[in-house]
Amino acid sequence: MNPATRHRGAPFSLLVKPTGAACNLDCSYCFFLSKEVLWGGTQRMDGEVLRQFVRSYLEAQPDGDLTLGWQGGEPTLRGLDFFREAVRLTNEYRRPGQRVQHTIQTNGTLLDDAWGEFLAQEAFLVGLSLDGPPALHDVYRVNKAGRGTYDSVFQGWQVLARHGVETNILCTVNAANVEHPLEVYRHFRDDLGARYVQFIPIVERVESGREADAERGYRDAAGQFVLYRQVGSHVTSRSVQPEAWGDFLVTIFDEWLARDVGTTFVQHFDVMLGAAFGQYSLCVHAPECGTAIAMEHNGDVYSCDHFVEPDYRLGNIASHGFGALLDSPQQRQFGRDKLATLPHQCLRCPVRWACNGGCPKDRFKSTATGEPGLNWLCEGYLTFFTHAQPTIEAMASLIRAGRPPADIMTESSR
Repeated sequence: MNPATRHRGAPFSLLVKPTGAACNLDCSYCFFLSKEVLWGGTQRMDGEVLRQFVRSYLEAQPDGDLTLGWQGGEPTLRGLDFFREAVRLTNEYRRPGQRVQHTIQTNGTLLDDAWGEFLAQEAFLVGLSLDGPPALHDVYRVNKAGRGTYDSVFQGWQVLARHGVETNILCTVNAANVEHPLEVYRHFRDDLGARYVQFIPIVERVESGREADAERGYRDAAGQFVLYRQVGSHVTSRSVQPEAWGDFLVTIFDEWLARDVGTTFVQHFDVMLGAAFGQYSLCVHAPECGTAIAMEHNGDVYSCDHFVEPDYRLGNIASHGFGALLDSPQQRQFGRDKLATLPHQCLRCPVRWACNGGCPKDRFKSTATGEPGLNWLCEGYLTFFTHAQPTIEAMASLIRAGRPPADIMTESSR
């Protein structure tokens, strides 16, 4: 059996990094910039790796709707011609029953009308990184000179809007903006007219003795990168605190419930509603993981975007198909460990159905009884999921009755 087809029938998600960790910005909390020490030199996917990757990816995927995700670093550094070729190869290798949507996560600072025209024509879904209004965004999202980037990102947003490109706001929640939930949310909704928003908590793990390097953006005293790894039980000053994370989500949820259900879509809320039906669209809150992998510019494949480090390298597509890599004992164990290592506190938790322990990268605390594996954000997740549960259950009942979930706004006002 062709190893590339062994996994066909079980869809998987993939983040592809055509420029590796290379980026034109220097965001303070970016865990990925330091990954350049794994490769060195120019981080650019060449044409042969691109061809091998596209062919192998489509061979391993089932028929139906598929998503091919491009990320970085900053993927637009690879240039428009590269992505034109990627689309061409996708159309060449996809089977008649496969429908592929390309997504790209970008800081938006390099977008111009040529990009906007291409992204619209090829129906790309664009995730644009933005952390709120200028005063909050510019704290950590800075360029190589240390200056804030909001104005440049906003110009990119205008390009996307002008060309009618479908866009998602990707907002990290960090020490600078976590105390301003409504300011952040209303800026996206009212000032930008955004309809789709994702909130991503910043949790930067730190090993004992490496605190100074971590605060310098994973650089040593000489300014050289130190590889960020998912180890350590401390966090940086930029990281979001658990209680504040919960309060952030609760505050936005209440605002959304009062006026925005059905018109503004917030990933955490949508994911929780899906979980009420046993559907898990986000690996963070799925019972198990292991089907969301990452591929580097040189064809190296890793267990997860958050675990691009030597111990989690699965192989290279030059010698292994995606099916074989996903079916490998190493990756299967990686996926099973999420559930297998849940502490008893989580197993007994009343909101486990919505949380499932959160992302393994953040599970470095111990419970009150000393059991390892508790999520750093546990307190916040418990606060939010407990607060939202009655509403989410009511929305699920509306859907089962054939009514739109937005009717909850009428029900809540009675």
